[in-house]
Amino acid sequence: MKIGELAKRSGCQVETIRFYEKEGLLPPAVRSQGNYRLYSEMHAERLQFIRHCRSLDMTLHEIRQLLQYKDAPQETCVEVNYLLDKHIEHVAHRITELLQLQKQLTHLRSLCDNPTLGKNCGILHNLATTEGLPGKNLGSHRGGCH
Repeated sequence: MKIGELAKRSGCQVETIRFYEKEGLLPPAVRSQGNYRLYSEMHAERLQFIRHCRSLDMTLHEIRQLLQYKDAPQETCVEVNYLLDKHIEHVAHRITELLQLQKQLTHLRSLCDNPTLGKNCGILHNLATTEGLPGKNLGSHRGGCH
């Protein structure tokens, strides 16, 4: 199948498929006489695996490791369990951070119960400073990395 068909079938963007191929998560597709990429059922299954991992918020590094274990079915899955345990710890840590973020946002929202002029807005004033915010440090929280 051509890349467009694989994209449609998997619900993935063409650019994402190319990216996964470039990153080595998907093996390179064979090329047709007209230089089109041609993908097999194996590519579709592997892409489904990758997408499922991504839906669990796994990093490309984690997915790469899992694919290595998947490609070695004769090996024990001890390392797979270890990787998943580490990911569960990471998720638990993020939940703690997100609860702290929710607390900060709730506090911030409480500063402006009655709409007023922007120059008197408690939210805008507080955002311009760091006064009054509980737990200002969000640890490893990085905006735009969700």
